[in-house]
Amino acid sequence: MVNINTCTSSGLQLGTLIKNFKFSSYNPDVDKFEEHSFSEYVLAQKWLVLFFYPADFTFVCPTELYDISSCYGELQKNNVEVVSMSTDTKFSHLAWYKAEELLHDIKFQMGADPTGEIASYFGVYDSDAGTALRGTFIINPEGILVGSEINYYNVGRNATELLRKMKAYTYVYKNPHHVCPAAWEEGEGVLTPSEALVGRVSNNFEVK
Repeated sequence: MVNINTCTSSGLQLGTLIKNFKFSSYNPDVDKFEEHSFSEYVLAQKWLVLFFYPADFTFVCPTELYDISSCYGELQKNNVEVVSMSTDTKFSHLAWYKAEELLHDIKFQMGADPTGEIASYFGVYDSDAGTALRGTFIINPEGILVGSEINYYNVGRNATELLRKMKAYTYVYKNPHHVCPAAWEEGEGVLTPSEALVGRVSNNFEVK
């Protein structure tokens, strides 16, 4: 088991403007190494899902990247970009992409964080192992961290649930007077907080 004390944290909180890190990547869509920064997504007014995983050439990790790749087109339709990231190098990403069949449909950037600096900033770096935990961070078009999820090494994430949440995040971003209730799906009713709604949510919420 990982010692929680080995996972460094900068005290980053939801609602914080994130630091503008620069990072190298392998872009499988064009089969090239590239250089990027988080500020690019702010300038482009894009949502960013930063998707940390422990390591290339492992077991749960390719299934997660395959899963999120299956939702990538729909995420893009909702103005969302994805950057996967581990403490491997861009060269390792390239070799892994070529070797692992599950990765062959990936179109998003595979970011490299070999020093663990970015993973440390987001509080998911395991200094004993030199790897990142399974951390998902949602950053809005203003560069504000609005969502986070961290899983242990042996449990993979669900991209369908990520897509559901991103549709909710993008909806309330455009409609700030509304909130999305539990298990909300696109097209369903939302809530408008007010004094009249206090203690009467059941009158406005359809139980599934």
